[in-house]
Amino acid sequence: MKRIITALVASIICSACSMNQKMARQVARQFDQPAITNQYHAGFALYDLEAKKMIYEKDADRYFVPASNTKLYTFYAGLKMLGDSIPALRYVERGDSLIFWGTGDPSFLENQLKSDRAVVFLKNSPKKLFFAPGRYTGNFYGNGWSWDDFNDYYQPEITEFPIKDNMLALSGLNGKLQVLPASLNSCVIKDTSADQKAFRVVRAYDHNIFRHPDMPVPADYTQFVPYKTSTVLTVNLLTDTLKRPIGIVNMKMPENARTLYSVETDSVLKAMMLPSDNFIAEQLLLVYSNALGAELNGVKAIAHVKKQYLSNLPGNPSWVDGSGLSKGNLFSPRDMVSVLDSIYHTVKDQKRLFNMLPAGGKSGTLKNAYPKTDNPFVYGKTGTLSGVHNQSGYVLTKKGKVLIYSFMNNNYVLPTAEVRKEMGRVVSYIHENF
Repeated sequence: MKRIITALVASIICSACSMNQKMARQVARQFDQPAITNQYHAGFALYDLEAKKMIYEKDADRYFVPASNTKLYTFYAGLKMLGDSIPALRYVERGDSLIFWGTGDPSFLENQLKSDRAVVFLKNSPKKLFFAPGRYTGNFYGNGWSWDDFNDYYQPEITEFPIKDNMLALSGLNGKLQVLPASLNSCVIKDTSADQKAFRVVRAYDHNIFRHPDMPVPADYTQFVPYKTSTVLTVNLLTDTLKRPIGIVNMKMPENARTLYSVETDSVLKAMMLPSDNFIAEQLLLVYSNALGAELNGVKAIAHVKKQYLSNLPGNPSWVDGSGLSKGNLFSPRDMVSVLDSIYHTVKDQKRLFNMLPAGGKSGTLKNAYPKTDNPFVYGKTGTLSGVHNQSGYVLTKKGKVLIYSFMNNNYVLPTAEVRKEMGRVVSYIHENF
């Protein structure tokens, strides 16, 4: 009987190996065809989640700029380090005063999440309010960010107590410009010398003067422009929001400071992943470091995550920010597959996990990468910078398999649409044939 069982197990293993070898040959042929991937650096890895075997690799051990594929690392860190809810602020009560510190929480009146838990808490406190700055010890930009993107919505500054995405929300109404937060309205001025054909607001690089051309504001105009952050501005915005005075106090946060929690962690992670929100990604690193001690520092949070949760990666990737804005990030397709495997087994709930990720043809940054559908077969993350376009995630096959893939493309001069189409072709083939 033992011999029969052993033979059956051996037969099953050999059959699985044979099947994976066949799949590897079929996928390899997709890359052997005259393909645009021959014109730039492309890496690919395909992994069988159930069999715990790599099916096919093409330059999978080489390092690529991941762009927003970096958010998968940030996402995984959140799953490991956070509880059910995000810490909104830390505080102590001393006599007639309530002193509070930031945690980096991105949800405070944020455009999507609109969390007002901290607003209600502070507004209803019977005590005098004092903000204690100084927990954040990093720079207002991440390592290797482009300084000339300071006016673009995808690069707001990093702070310990962000308010409203750290950006002005601008829109048009009856030909007039609407500004939120309204307290910064006086900082937005007409520039009669501006030679612009379209209406656009441009901030001064190092201070909060926002200029726009002297022309009617289009009815469909919307723009988000990062404001220049400072402790004084933070307190002024809080004062305006809470409709009560906020003082500033120089005080280190004690270890026994209490924590007020805001929104559910899953909702914040989803808000980061679907639209690929750089602001949320960077602020989450500070939230992670809040769990490590008094200092808020994204670099130290990354070092902790790499040591505690990513020591089993096949390579030694360079991870320098939370969003992927920096080209200092360098990951291999193998590393991406390993992180996706860890994410899957950490969540242990496929429906919950896929709900937090972009879905091919349906939602997020993968919505237009595959044909429109109500039954997606791809869930994952894209990553795009100049000359960079990647996809890493999970592909569901018609035979019921869940496979992990990472398709990374760097240093191309073709239109990004062509690179996206090639990735879609290969991943769709895998879905159809396996």
